[in-house]
Amino acid sequence: MNVSQDLSILQLIINASAVVQGVMLLLAAVSFMSWYYIFRKWFTVRAARAQTEHFERDFWSGGDLNSLYQSAINDRHSTGNMERIFEAGFREFTKLRSQKNLDPKDVIDGSRRAMRATYQREMDSIDSHLAFLASVGSVSPYVGLFGTVWGIMHSFRGLSNVGQATLAAVAPGIAEALVATAIGLFAAIPAVVAYNRFAHEIDRLSSRFESFMEEFSNILQRQMR
Repeated sequence: MNVSQDLSILQLIINASAVVQGVMLLLAAVSFMSWYYIFRKWFTVRAARAQTEHFERDFWSGGDLNSLYQSAINDRHSTGNMERIFEAGFREFTKLRSQKNLDPKDVIDGSRRAMRATYQREMDSIDSHLAFLASVGSVSPYVGLFGTVWGIMHSFRGLSNVGQATLAAVAPGIAEALVATAIGLFAAIPAVVAYNRFAHEIDRLSSRFESFMEEFSNILQRQMR
């Protein structure tokens, strides 16, 4: 009974050395932040996908471009990423088209540049905190391993004060050290899975945005004829 109590997870954390406890605390904080960003990114990507699908339906339903533009301006706080790209491109197109003696190619190029700039801003916003998840997934196991190595070294140094080296003497120290590795894996695995999932979803959104910019540029080019 005493052995099971001594080897309980909570007891191992309490009895761990200061360095190992510091590693555990750091990994626990990183894991908490990782889960926060995972849920936040899940809602962001989900909303971006839904707003993109809604705008694509409105855009390809054959509605008037001026009406879509006015709707994007009036509901600016609730517009999606693709709608903001459309708004930037059509605003620049309207402004350049009103200028006299301007080549149609320059008008389309200006609209493309405006959409490309907005596209970059939108992708930067969607991509935010992905690098943090990647870092957690790649670094956390090594941080946990550092805590494990330090704990094992500390445990073996303690054997110098023991007359007879037995498994019972060294087991608690090694168990404490291994908890650090376990916490590191607990922090890393969800971060890696979430990063791969979100990166795939964001790549799909990026492809949809780029396809829309090309198709919308072709529509504007036909209007210049």
